[in-house]
Amino acid sequence: MSTGHRTDVVLAADGTPISFHTHRDSGGSTVLLTNGIGTTSNFWRFLSDDLVTDHTVVHWDYRGHGHTPVAASGDYRLRALADDLARVTRKVMERDGRPPVHVAFSMGVAVVLELYRNHPELVRAMALIAGAPDAPGTGTWLFRLPGTLAALRAAVALTTPVVPLVAPIVKAILRSRLPYPLARMAGVIQAGVQRHDIDEFLEGVASMDPLAYWQTLRGLLWARGSDVLPTVTVPTVIIAAAQDLLMPVAQLEAMRRGLPKATFVLIDQAGHAGLVEKGPEMAAAVRALLVTVP
Repeated sequence: MSTGHRTDVVLAADGTPISFHTHRDSGGSTVLLTNGIGTTSNFWRFLSDDLVTDHTVVHWDYRGHGHTPVAASGDYRLRALADDLARVTRKVMERDGRPPVHVAFSMGVAVVLELYRNHPELVRAMALIAGAPDAPGTGTWLFRLPGTLAALRAAVALTTPVVPLVAPIVKAILRSRLPYPLARMAGVIQAGVQRHDIDEFLEGVASMDPLAYWQTLRGLLWARGSDVLPTVTVPTVIIAAAQDLLMPVAQLEAMRRGLPKATFVLIDQAGHAGLVEKGPEMAAAVRALLVTVP
């Protein structure tokens, strides 16, 4: 990701200092990047390097992620994250008075749509990458079985007390040499990815407070944003990764049906790490949206 950035803080409703980072303020309109769960800033490096020449690029850190500490109130629900994003958005709007173009990856799609639900005036346009409005798996064959999502939510809730106990083992595995080759063998990541990008991501997850990660995951499992789609009037692009095993194309196609005026881009030979596997193609799809934004 572009080197040299300024880090600022805005206070959340519960007092948590939310960090956001401005990369090479070019004087152009602002693009605000919202992460997936656990992802680190390096996932944005291709997109940021493409856009900083003529846009002001900002990314921010969820509670318990990156430079933002754990939630002061212990609240990691989606609506809390969306409110954090609203506060970051208002802060970056102080520069030129215009709402930014929001670019969201994975879980960030649900967060940005929740922002749009409550504050559409803060969204100029949206690029929704490898994410869906509802809980992961919604609409796929397994989750069509009655009670599947409820059972998953219950299982995650019930296992929360043991998370600190197993965290040292999980952290050791994440920092080992095993995850990358196993993920490649399973097809979770594609050939185009560079190992250092995945290692940096895994180190970021391993460095997190384990309960912050787990509670954020619990919040994601309650995502219900499909009802927002019919209200969207801003320019939007949906970017899907053809080989994504974690966010199947079927879920993004369902979002496409809810957003019939949105542009739909399918990027081949890309999995859920498509931002680093097919970075230039992802950047081109976002830039194609930007040229349509007044």
